[in-house]
Amino acid sequence: MRLAMTDAAIELNRPENFFNREISWLAFNQRVLHQALDPRTPLLERLKFMGIFSNNLDEYFMVRVASLLQQIEAGVSKRSPDGLTPAEQLEQIRACLGPLVEQQHSHFYRELRPLLAETGIHLLNYNDLNRTQQRYLDQYFAAQIFPVLTPLAVDPAHPFPHISNLSLNLAVLIQDDSVGEEQFARIKVPNILPRFIELPAKTRRRSQQPIVWMGVPIEQVIAHNLSTLFPGMSVIDWFVFRVTRDADLDVKEDEADDLLLAIEQELRKRRLGAGSVVRLEIEAGSPASILEILMNGMDLDPQDVYALPGLLSLEDLMSLTSLPLPELKDQPWTQVVPKRLRRVQMPVGEDLQRSKPSEESEDIFTVIRQRDLLMHHPYDSFAASVEQFVAQAATDPHVLAIKMTLYRTSGDSPIVQSLMQAAEHGKQVLALVELKARFDEENNITWARRLEKAGVHVVYGLVGLKIHTKVVLVVRQERNQIRRYVHIGTGNYNSKTARIYTDLGLLSCREDLGADISELFNYLTGFSKQRDYRKLLIAPVSLREQMIGLIDREIQHAIAGRPAAIRAKMNSLVDPKIILKLYEASQAGVEIDLIVRGVCCLRPGVPGLSDRIRVISIIGRFLEHSRIFSFHNNGQEEFFIGSADWMTRNLDRRVEAITPIEDEAIAAELRAILDISLADDRLAWDLLPSGEYQLRQPVDPETPHSSQQQFMNRAATTR
Repeated sequence: MRLAMTDAAIELNRPENFFNREISWLAFNQRVLHQALDPRTPLLERLKFMGIFSNNLDEYFMVRVASLLQQIEAGVSKRSPDGLTPAEQLEQIRACLGPLVEQQHSHFYRELRPLLAETGIHLLNYNDLNRTQQRYLDQYFAAQIFPVLTPLAVDPAHPFPHISNLSLNLAVLIQDDSVGEEQFARIKVPNILPRFIELPAKTRRRSQQPIVWMGVPIEQVIAHNLSTLFPGMSVIDWFVFRVTRDADLDVKEDEADDLLLAIEQELRKRRLGAGSVVRLEIEAGSPASILEILMNGMDLDPQDVYALPGLLSLEDLMSLTSLPLPELKDQPWTQVVPKRLRRVQMPVGEDLQRSKPSEESEDIFTVIRQRDLLMHHPYDSFAASVEQFVAQAATDPHVLAIKMTLYRTSGDSPIVQSLMQAAEHGKQVLALVELKARFDEENNITWARRLEKAGVHVVYGLVGLKIHTKVVLVVRQERNQIRRYVHIGTGNYNSKTARIYTDLGLLSCREDLGADISELFNYLTGFSKQRDYRKLLIAPVSLREQMIGLIDREIQHAIAGRPAAIRAKMNSLVDPKIILKLYEASQAGVEIDLIVRGVCCLRPGVPGLSDRIRVISIIGRFLEHSRIFSFHNNGQEEFFIGSADWMTRNLDRRVEAITPIEDEAIAAELRAILDISLADDRLAWDLLPSGEYQLRQPVDPETPHSSQQQFMNRAATTR
């Protein structure tokens, strides 16, 4: 059900009341880059954030910029909520990106590279090496690199070669001395070899300080051995370049007889790099002749060319973060087993911070029956809670069925193994695998097929909708009754991301939640068109309407002179109708505090529009991913958690589940999470009415208030 805008919302629906989504995302990535610039961040963590910034940009070009270019090519002129056409948005993106990328590269060369050298990590240029070191690399080239290289000439007999997505390449100008004619060749840098070739200890320079690692970019090793690739020719010059292609899948679901097959066909196109080129990165100073050849060969506009100083593909620097230098990294964090789960029998070998139980062990179902349980990851152990829940269900003789959704999961997922084990034990097992999870499609197809071979019933989602909700249902026979146990989460069932993403999960056996999730799975696997649920807020059927209703209730409280407040935490806030409703609430007197990690199109703090709305973004060692929604309700505060952001896609084009929290102790914990996050003065950025973000300064620089550090302290001492 799509809700019509109120008269007040129509009045507020002006372009100047919205920030542009694409520019807001760039502002988010700028905050990520700041972690690499901030001297308070440990050195190797700064290198990690440098790589994350580059990885984020790659995906941004492959999806967001590619979409804008497609719209421009198709002649689309529809304006975004902030009033910009696709062409105008692209123009602003280009204007913002130049200074950002320049700042990244400049900081690496002027700050990070010298600091790395001081700690014994030397990333050198080939020309800086002595003859012994160069001789070693030349021998390495002959033995390890030369056999896998394929130089491709470009001339009337050889058309311009296909350049694969995100590949590193050398553009080489060579000359046949017998005729004096220049020619162009392309060499792809093999990605099966390390990006940085390490020099062995015996070749390293003597130094007063110990050398932990010394290496050279592989492209420079290739470049200084080009004569072996072009015997009888003179190498005039060479430059490194890299391309980014449109990598979003174009699956016509309503026309596909077999969704799995259709997605596999699109994945083949992505692997082949069939999408159009949306960005060319090339070393600064490249001659116009090389640029012209590359742009003509890939049909590129000059505005899509980014000339960068020094190394390209700085995300490869992340490989150096694995060096054994703990003093240059964040203090390691070991997830804590919540007290209520410490008596639960755990698998042997779990690397968990927990005390050995003195009482007799009990199963996880007994713990859940006592009271609902909230987990706050990565502070609380994912293995000891969610994975343990599914693992015990797989082997428990009283469990009859397990049903769960899988949006993104890790390659070595214990949860997937548990589902296969449950099927082998004869249980009814359903896995709803979302094949359209962007950039995880191939991984999900692999696991879906393995699950099917193990006897798991696998469903591949719904036409036109992504199944983004994170839910598990366990059906258990207990004496003379059937009891349903559920997990409802904000994050993916992924062991790896559960260590670095902040997420929430609820374990419960409340009958109304169990019934709702049973009916949700019937909707996902059958022909159910159910719209009404007992407790859950479900997208796309009712979530938007119910969220609007909760905001409207706060508006009515404020109009009546009663206290009214909304506090919410999410990844992104984009949906125009929700934003307009929040403006109405602010004007009515509702106090609104929002924690939005990434994109935020709402303009806070504007007199007469959003005076009572405050927005912060928290960027730290963990990726803030949890979603919490709190409504004051005249002192009868209500809390909700779940998988949905306030984005149009989450409300209208995805299957999402948001659950109310009815346990008072859990509500108090969620209240504390919001309180601690909103008081952060170490990792928090305030969004200003201008659209700029301002990093908060600690009240006491000696004891900054980092919400993530406080959550670690609380988990270690109170959980």
